[in-house]
Amino acid sequence: MKREILGVKIDDIDKSEALAQVKDRLASGKKGYIVTPNPEIIMLAQADPSYKKVLNQAFLSLPDGIGVVLAGKILGESIKERLTGVDFTSGLAALCAEHGFNLFLLGAADNVSQKASEVLQKDFPGLNIAGTYSPDLIRENHEKIMKRLNEQEIDVLAVAFGPPKQEQWIAENLAKLKVKIAIGVGGTLDFIAGEKPRAPSWLRTLGLEWLFRLGNEPTRWKRQLSLPQFALRVFKEKFFPS
Repeated sequence: MKREILGVKIDDIDKSEALAQVKDRLASGKKGYIVTPNPEIIMLAQADPSYKKVLNQAFLSLPDGIGVVLAGKILGESIKERLTGVDFTSGLAALCAEHGFNLFLLGAADNVSQKASEVLQKDFPGLNIAGTYSPDLIRENHEKIMKRLNEQEIDVLAVAFGPPKQEQWIAENLAKLKVKIAIGVGGTLDFIAGEKPRAPSWLRTLGLEWLFRLGNEPTRWKRQLSLPQFALRVFKEKFFPS
């Protein structure tokens, strides 16, 4: 079931249900993409209707952030659970390993994507990493990136360009690629590769992973301004709907 938070559609499903939908989609051969909105992404969509449209055209929209789940409760749009990028990407890797689908990692720094590939293959024996590619989006032309990806057929493409670029890029190019399913994973590969520390499980359970990241990456403070802005918009929607 689709819920809606500030005009952005969110799927009210748990991790196993989401992975089951991915498996069915891969088996059918039908193309599609997955987005993982958090408060920052939802606020970006408020300022950019075209980006909101891109998010809402995804076949799966998964809540990456406790703030999205709490907003759902406040707005009467109940959402079962949050699905972090790291957890869901690991779930995708496990699915691919079990059923013989391949996975391609696009974006992040070259050493990061390669290291993430090695970690995933170690964690999920039998996983077929179709390749890793870390293009310079400023210097490399679009045709070169497309040619590199179309050298083979790809079941799942994980794109780590960061929002909103990754979702916009996927929506614009998926139809031209030999790719079945694409997902924007943001900084997920940095965590999988061990380049950035992940919050302890007890902090993640409390929904305070964002605070841990801010402590480790103080330069993120400008991005974190979207959190109070998101909260204000949610309360305005609840008590003063337009």
